[in-house]
Amino acid sequence: MFSRTPLVVSLALLAGAADFEAPASFRASKILPANLVKGPHHTIAEKVTAEGYYQEFHITSTFGEMDAEGRSVLKTRVVEVDALARLSEVSKGEVFAKAAGGAVVNVGKGVTAVVKDPGATAKGIGGGVKRLGTNLGRKGKSTAQSVTEDKPESGDTAKAAESAALSVVGVNGAARKWAQKLSVDPYTTNAILHDALVSVGKIDSAGSIAAKVVVPIPMVVSTTATVGGLVWGKDPQEVQKINEARLAELGVSKDEAAGFLKSPAFTLTNLTRFIAALHAVKVKGCADYVSAAAESKDEREALFFVESAELLAGLHKRQPTSAILEDSRALVAKTGDGRAIALLPFDYVRWTERLAKSALEIAARARQELGATALEVDLTGTASAGAKAGLDAAGWKLKENVTEGLLFKPAD
Repeated sequence: MFSRTPLVVSLALLAGAADFEAPASFRASKILPANLVKGPHHTIAEKVTAEGYYQEFHITSTFGEMDAEGRSVLKTRVVEVDALARLSEVSKGEVFAKAAGGAVVNVGKGVTAVVKDPGATAKGIGGGVKRLGTNLGRKGKSTAQSVTEDKPESGDTAKAAESAALSVVGVNGAARKWAQKLSVDPYTTNAILHDALVSVGKIDSAGSIAAKVVVPIPMVVSTTATVGGLVWGKDPQEVQKINEARLAELGVSKDEAAGFLKSPAFTLTNLTRFIAALHAVKVKGCADYVSAAAESKDEREALFFVESAELLAGLHKRQPTSAILEDSRALVAKTGDGRAIALLPFDYVRWTERLAKSALEIAARARQELGATALEVDLTGTASAGAKAGLDAAGWKLKENVTEGLLFKPAD
């Protein structure tokens, strides 16, 4: 399998190893459990599209309408809706009312700031920017590109980045205690939840009310429950000092670390998740991957790097790795048995010309630069029949539904 040259494989692919495939569509009721499709406070639209590598969901909730690009984002948003409902219920109770002196928590309703490229929202099919694929190749030649091939207008990019950057504003110690009680991210970019946490943090500035009230058990435990309590228990400055120290231990220069820690695309929680995952591995190439992640333009793209790094930590735990491919946006790790494993946190992969070229390019580089003797793709989701055939023809062994290491598993 590995004696064939990239050119020969490329010709074989284009000659019919697999036909390139059009974007797929799905039905929520067929790909998600019933209790996730519809709950006491939310309903997911039946039509689900996947123009790129993430399935796109629309949620109607008691607290407003929202979009979720990707299954992990969907699960986060459903957890957040549940948290808003529980906070609303608790804030109306006698214990809270008496302790708060009649103050009311602002659990508003509106359109949330979603983890989604604003230019690609489906407000009229065919009228928005379409997601055609992702750039998985070298970071150096793709500095101006994002994980989503088509980008929003510059104003929308700034708006999306601003949402992540402002997620820290107003979140005091009491708000973090309430976030922990609700099992949610205190630095969420869900505008409704963020405002509710800020509101309850002001009312309960000393955190004494949180200690008195009992909050109903959440539907799903959220991501921050396994981040070592950092984002709940420490103020942002303390968390950033820890992040800075870990970046230094990875070999990231002081200037590059300073710039990365200020990235508007990463919420403080996602920044901490990403750095913690790489720090748990600390092999050759981790510092370089920080510079790749620093190119992120928005939160969806940043999450791609976060989940890639967490998949690396999961792989390293079960099969020690020795290096990762440098100058690459796709995280490709070399294991002790000579395999090069591409870790892809995608919902659904279809066979496209862009994927075919990426598969060939990364395969050639993995053999040459990592000395790989076997190639593997670990995918968090599933692949089409065409993608399976195409990847196999390009020399890659595919494993689906690999989620070990992810702090927040995709909705399934």
